[in-house]
Amino acid sequence: MVQTFSLQPLLELMQTRSDEATRQLGKLIAAEQNAKSRLQMLEQYREEYAQRLRDATEQGITRSILKNYQDFLARIDQAITQQDMAVRHSESSTAAGQDHWKEQNKRLKAIDTLSVRHDVRERLHSGKQEQKILDEFSTRKFVTRDPAGDE
Repeated sequence: MVQTFSLQPLLELMQTRSDEATRQLGKLIAAEQNAKSRLQMLEQYREEYAQRLRDATEQGITRSILKNYQDFLARIDQAITQQDMAVRHSESSTAAGQDHWKEQNKRLKAIDTLSVRHDVRERLHSGKQEQKILDEFSTRKFVTRDPAGDE
């Protein structure tokens, strides 16, 4: 009789936790990429706007227009600083998510290793039982035959 793996519920729980950690890590990576993309977009927009200011100053602009450009560039710089902080926070969250994912997979692998060992032991035990039955059957067949060949 094959004995079931006594830690099967724990194995299933660890698989569920590992799957959830994988999904969460995927979300964290996507959020980090999104934050980096926004930062890159802001930096690109700032460079384009700074180029507009350079072009406008070459053509000559008033002080009020220059001040408007400078104020807007300052607001973009502020947004870039905030987004850079968001990127750093996202990177930190992703690193923590990776650590959590690694830990869950490590635990799952440990329980899975025990499960594999259990299966091997059960197959070995089952094989021995089958061999014992075959040996008994073979012995009975041999014993029930008449040594002279007359049955």
